[in-house]
Amino acid sequence: MSIAPSRVTLPDFIDSRPVSRYQYIVIGLCGLVMFIDGFDTQSISYMAPHIAEEWGLSKQVLGPIFSAALAGLMVGYLALSPLSERFGHRRMIIASTVLFALGTLAAAWSQNVTELMALRFITGMGLGAAAPSAIALTGEYSPKRLRATFVLAIYCGFSLGFVAAGLVSGWLIPTFGWRSVLVVGAVAPLLLLPALLRFLPNSLTLMINKGAEPKRVRSILRRIDPGLAADPDFTYEAEKQPDEQRTALRNLFTRDRVVGTLLLWLVFVINLGEFYALQSWLPSIMTSLDYDMGTVVTATTLTTVGGIAAAFVTGPCMDRLGAYLTLGTVYIVGFAFVALTGLALSAPLWVLLTANFFAGVCISGGQKSLIALSAVFYPTSMRSTGVGWALGVGCIGGIVGPIVVGAALGMGWSASAVFYAMSIPMLVAGVTVLLLGRWVRSDKHPDRAVVESQSLAHK
Repeated sequence: MSIAPSRVTLPDFIDSRPVSRYQYIVIGLCGLVMFIDGFDTQSISYMAPHIAEEWGLSKQVLGPIFSAALAGLMVGYLALSPLSERFGHRRMIIASTVLFALGTLAAAWSQNVTELMALRFITGMGLGAAAPSAIALTGEYSPKRLRATFVLAIYCGFSLGFVAAGLVSGWLIPTFGWRSVLVVGAVAPLLLLPALLRFLPNSLTLMINKGAEPKRVRSILRRIDPGLAADPDFTYEAEKQPDEQRTALRNLFTRDRVVGTLLLWLVFVINLGEFYALQSWLPSIMTSLDYDMGTVVTATTLTTVGGIAAAFVTGPCMDRLGAYLTLGTVYIVGFAFVALTGLALSAPLWVLLTANFFAGVCISGGQKSLIALSAVFYPTSMRSTGVGWALGVGCIGGIVGPIVVGAALGMGWSASAVFYAMSIPMLVAGVTVLLLGRWVRSDKHPDRAVVESQSLAHK
């Protein structure tokens, strides 16, 4: 009588075991990709005043420079990241890392605005394609009980990249010029590349479903659990992922969901517009007010630190008080602190730094919470499509926000007036989230019972 072969089933294999050193390496590498992504995204904000001085640019021209990478980011989110389903997360991460490294390096030798904008667009495409794959790979190699924690950790890596951009820029630009920051931003991912090639695995689910050689699958599984027998009779199963992309996308606009989708997109557009306008223009505004580079870096960094700190507060509040009430309150409080930042530009420095910190809590922290809220809003069958398209559409705000602020400054608006104006969309976002929550609790929402029972702690 023949003996049935042993069987390994995903994701049960990963969910049922302690986290191995190999899994920590995979998650750590994804976190480093996100860190470099954040560094490259933010560094242009510190270089902008020096680029304008060297090339004799007006403030209106800086807005499109800020937005060029965000336009590429949107293309990466919407068009390139789905290719990972065909070619695998590993290939997408490696190819994207090479793309944004070479784009950044080439930008260091750009000689005019057109060249710089084109290269920043290419860089943004690479950044936008790498991040979703890094997040997806982290989720797959994390046990369900720790998945949210590990995904949040690599998101914090993105925010820490913002912090590092300020520290490195403050150190390099006064001595070596703005191009040196681009060189560092290019060399870092190239140095990371050998580790990605050596240690980063592909999606196990994709490999099994596409019929990869069992030996390749087994080698990864044994890195996760060295005690797994090297039995040639092992068979492997993974959850089948039906191709529901078109159906899921169409379901975003069904009669009973289109209102919620559009309200959610509006909040994403506002939040990303506020976020990138603040991060892009705060260094230039403070430099024009004769603050030294160290103070500029500190003030801008505090907005990012505020966003990281917010993650430890808003999450439990969203669980206990409700996602919509919590986030709506965060945005309404943000309305006050963004306006206070404008007032604080002429106040003592400690007042300005405090206002910057709490503005970051509400804007940067609000963005992280908004991603969590969108994961609650959409059911499992369409969650990845819903969240991905919300981020992609939100990039429109990220592109337009810096351009609008640049235009306002170019027309002679004071920096304080710009912040007063920026506070109003925060109020709109807060009211929109509260209305969205009210709509979700009404009978008009198709998944009302499911949504109301979901807990963010299980996402």
